Amino acid sequence: MWLLGRTAALRCLRAGGRPAARRLSSSGPPWRLLFFGSDHFAVESLKVLTSNRSSSGGVVETLEVVILPGDVPVKRFALQNQLPVHSWPPHSVDGQFDVGVVVSFGCLLPEKLINKFPHGILNVHPSLLPRWRGPAPIFHTIMHGDAVTGVSIIQIRPHRFDVGPLLQQERHQVPEGCTADQLEAALSSKGAHLLVDTLRTLSERIAHKREQSQSGGTFAPKINASMSWVEWEEQTCDQISRLHCAIGSRIPLRTTWMGRTIKLLDFVGRCHISLLDERSRAAPGSVSYQKESDTLAVSCKDGWVGFRSVVLKKRLTAGDFYNGYLHQTLHRKSACDITRALFITRKHGGDAKDMSENSTL
Repeated sequence: MWLLGRTAALRCLRAGGRPAARRLSSSGPPWRLLFFGSDHFAVESLKVLTSNRSSSGGVVETLEVVILPGDVPVKRFALQNQLPVHSWPPHSVDGQFDVGVVVSFGCLLPEKLINKFPHGILNVHPSLLPRWRGPAPIFHTIMHGDAVTGVSIIQIRPHRFDVGPLLQQERHQVPEGCTADQLEAALSSKGAHLLVDTLRTLSERIAHKREQSQSGGTFAPKINASMSWVEWEEQTCDQISRLHCAIGSRIPLRTTWMGRTIKLLDFVGRCHISLLDERSRAAPGSVSYQKESDTLAVSCKDGWVGFRSVVLKKRLTAGDFYNGYLHQTLHRKSACDITRALFITRKHGGDAKDMSENSTL
């Protein structure tokens, strides 16, 4: 059901209780906008559009929001700021809006709906398209070590995500050690302001739009728990660090020890182990407890990385895990006991038990 905003309600009264016909689409700002969004990244664009609506010379005349089910951030913001909201999918948009804006919505818009907007539907996407099309571009930017990313404003096309023509792009340097959360905050702000700039000169931008390159396209699938397994033999210190920066705030890195899943927390990055330590050249997955820093150092492909706590049934500090579990096995000499001291890379498949174990952080 559509909820009538103040302007629509006034028109309804003037027409004797029935909605009056809306004006024809404008050829320039301020625009009548319908916003489609869901998450925190989308809220930043909605916030800037909302503030622009009441500013002198702004690009927004009216602003209404399409929301998805559930308690999503965009829905909360719209209700808190008394923006008219509409459930997905909207049923009647004829003559109501000039432009649509989609930010992190996650649903394909049908061609019939797109054609209801005289100036099309814009999308704010956090990558330099065609690099990282798909639902998780920020995570993959971090995970793959991209030094430069950015935001793109494109026109929506039906049937496929992130393939429409480019209206604007702006580059963004990715700081060393940047996390996905930090990059999201930076790109959400940059994307919101680039959106307003695009709306200010929309007719010109559409006239000079350009198709995305046919080469260089990459796909950014959703992140999931299967990405969190550390492969000690294959991954370098830098790769493990990037994995942590990409997904660690949502999904802890994981390994196995004696057939049980261990979650690795409080990542501290590369550790420098003394060459006098007999385990300094040990096999990948070897564990060395660093008492001075209370850190578990784990050997990977090209060095050691450290963690200050783990989850094994319950959360344990590095010292607690060492004293309660590793101390005896590390000081035995048999090959069997040394193997038991290793963190083992999970083999693909057959880990349903592991997936359900140790759920407490």
